[in-house]
Amino acid sequence: MKKLRVGILFGGRSGEHDVSLLSAASVFSAIDKNKYEVVPIGITKSGRWLTAADAEQMLQGSAPANSSLRAGDPEATPGAAVLANGESVVVPPEPACPGTGLVPFQTPDLRRASDRAINVDIIFPVLHGTFGEDGTIQGLLELADIAYVGAGVLGSAAGMDKDIMKSLFRAAGLPIVKHVTILRGDWEREPKKAWQTVEAKLKYPVFVKPANLGSSVGISKAHDRSELAPAINEAAKFDRKIVIEHGVGGKKQKAREIECSVLGNDRPEASVPGEIVPGKEFYDYTAKYLDTGSELLIPAKLGKAETRTVQRLAIAAFKAVDCSGLARVDFLMDPRSKKMYLNEINTMPGFTNISMYPKLWQASGISYSALIDRLIELGLERHAEKKKNQYQR
Repeated sequence: MKKLRVGILFGGRSGEHDVSLLSAASVFSAIDKNKYEVVPIGITKSGRWLTAADAEQMLQGSAPANSSLRAGDPEATPGAAVLANGESVVVPPEPACPGTGLVPFQTPDLRRASDRAINVDIIFPVLHGTFGEDGTIQGLLELADIAYVGAGVLGSAAGMDKDIMKSLFRAAGLPIVKHVTILRGDWEREPKKAWQTVEAKLKYPVFVKPANLGSSVGISKAHDRSELAPAINEAAKFDRKIVIEHGVGGKKQKAREIECSVLGNDRPEASVPGEIVPGKEFYDYTAKYLDTGSELLIPAKLGKAETRTVQRLAIAAFKAVDCSGLARVDFLMDPRSKKMYLNEINTMPGFTNISMYPKLWQASGISYSALIDRLIELGLERHAEKKKNQYQR
């Protein structure tokens, strides 16, 4: 019996490129090689697709550190160097379920393989942020008729855009914090009008975020008007829409940050909740990936009723954006009223073996390796379900 051929897709053009590499390295290390044939597929920061015979070795950290990217890739950073060596495309044997494939882009160094395809049974996209978590790569895989892990086009796009996401949460009757969305163009043309709108609807402190990004990239906390403009300018570097949210807890207290993992398709399940105690004022990019001062509490110190509320809201949020496969749902808990607010849903959360998503499932009884198996099963299940659709009269 042939092994399933799983393409691990990582890297990408977003600001979360290096986070993707960390997640992919963990998946490569933990995936059951007796059950799957693994094909590494990388995307450089400049958007170039590469597969490499030694990509797995490089992701595990045993490859030469001074490797450089192929000619034509302008950003030869240490993180992107994992995509550097080997042939530009690996022409593998036929997958266990033949009939689908992704034809590589035609570049000069693909001449001898220009008529071949990257044949896999399923893609596991360990891509975070723009071009990986926003429905674009999912649309490509839909067109290629390849099964893939995670949310579809709609769920990915809705889950990525914090403005649209909050609109769907509100329509589903789910609790969200007060927020204002402004466009970068409006901010550039009439900054005074923009901050007046913010101050009319929200009280300081506020959190300023790019609408379409993750891993807390571009997020700032503004305590007063003097910090608002720099925060908006920072967020505007990353997206044309900027979401500004009321800070739960006010000026004197910080919100408790609760997270819950969801797994499934049409009948999703929720893990035990966890809590993040940031080493900094809030859980920004540095606190997530570079600072060891933050603390993860699993399970979160919640009562039974509070735990059930988090799990119920997490599943409701998952369904509200039409998600599938996996998601991590983040909450803000007011330290005084104990009210729970939905903050956001992440349809491709950090996936290292020490990331919150798999750790919450481990605490719920599913190991990291078994979680990978289940996600692949869910991706194949969703693809089979979609095959039932009729597209012609």
